[in-house]
Amino acid sequence: MSFKDHFSRHANAYAKYRPDYPPELFDYLASLTPQRKVALDCATGSGQAAVGLAEHFELVVASDGSVSQLQNAEQHPHVAYIGNLAEQPALRDGTVDLVVAAQAAHWFDHDRFYPEVKRVLKRDGVLALWTYGLACVEPQIDTIVRHFYDDVIGSYWPPERRWVESAYRDLPFPFQELGTPQFQLQLQWDLDSLIGYLGTWSAVQRYKRATGQDPLPALRAELAPGWGSPVEAKTVIWPLHLKIGRPDPSSR
Repeated sequence: MSFKDHFSRHANAYAKYRPDYPPELFDYLASLTPQRKVALDCATGSGQAAVGLAEHFELVVASDGSVSQLQNAEQHPHVAYIGNLAEQPALRDGTVDLVVAAQAAHWFDHDRFYPEVKRVLKRDGVLALWTYGLACVEPQIDTIVRHFYDDVIGSYWPPERRWVESAYRDLPFPFQELGTPQFQLQLQWDLDSLIGYLGTWSAVQRYKRATGQDPLPALRAELAPGWGSPVEAKTVIWPLHLKIGRPDPSSR
């Protein structure tokens, strides 16, 4: 079974520039599970979510179809990285307390993924999916980035991006959904860190391959006057959008 691989070619940059998630998110997720023995992080990428979960669970199985992503993943004694797809978890029935997919569920084959989640989850287990869209910095910066997103690379976004743009509201989710608190990512970044992050976008990589040109130097030049000193750190915020639920007992 193949998968939509938009990140293997720049796995090192992905590991360096993709933001980590707040500890409060993992505290909350752990509070939902009666036991904290096994968590499964699907499409772990470079392990940002897996390492956060490892502070709460005895074992985190972190899977990804991209070997290069796993080679760049952060190591942790409670995390076991394995090379397989979200739709094919190599775990026994009813053995997992928590399944998560961080900024990844929009890429999945949902007809294959959800039955497998229901298979591996314990009866009181939980599935948590989350995504984030455009970051917020300052109005002048945000306007330029939005123009870049929509008008420069807009036609290069894969169709699955629509799930992110809808904040996962329209994402198929055949689980009993739970209400969730609000969480956000917040980092202090200089200009080059922001540019490095934007370079990990799938649409930027597709633009480069299609045109043979890198759109980021022009974007950096446009952002620089409003940023001030390029080494100045600015607050960068991404609101997180979560879908969390439990399997319907009648469907098991």
